[in-house]
Amino acid sequence: MQSAGGGVAESRPLFGGALSAVFPRGARDASELREIPDNQEVFAHEATDQSLIVELVEYQSQVADRDAAGYHFEDIAGSNKASEPGAFEVTSVVRMSESELSLSACSSAWALTGTQRVSKFNEEARNTVTLHLGLFRLPQFSTDVLVSFNDPQRISPESSSAASAETHRDPWTVQDFRRLLQTLTLHNPGLFG
Repeated sequence: MQSAGGGVAESRPLFGGALSAVFPRGARDASELREIPDNQEVFAHEATDQSLIVELVEYQSQVADRDAAGYHFEDIAGSNKASEPGAFEVTSVVRMSESELSLSACSSAWALTGTQRVSKFNEEARNTVTLHLGLFRLPQFSTDVLVSFNDPQRISPESSSAASAETHRDPWTVQDFRRLLQTLTLHNPGLFG
């Protein structure tokens, strides 16, 4: 399967094969580089500072479906220390059509695009990152599946990411991310307990 950048995309098992999705070429499993929480699967682009994260989070029953992607976006902003005024902005939230998705068990699915001004490794330097989120709501499993695509737009020269900013070879695209969302498939609901 061709990726938007011309490389080969491949289906990858997630969470021990309980889920799978088609990832773009050059997606390196970050668990080979550092410790990753058990509720996340993290993939880093081999040449850029882009990343893809599939995360299992607690279903927030008090949050309406139409507001849930924004809720998680703000939660990520807080984790990124980007929650002060002007450090994050949501630019769009749309409901994904269930007919386009392989994950039929979800009650609703949402796509959000926004920006955050974040620093890596508690640095002072701030990078501007476009954050694309896919949210799959699974109330029957008390779980939200959150898929995020971190796509740096402006890297501060003082950031530890500045070196990779010069090597933006064959970056992932929004089309690559959409294909991941559309192909996310549940194989074993036992994943949710």
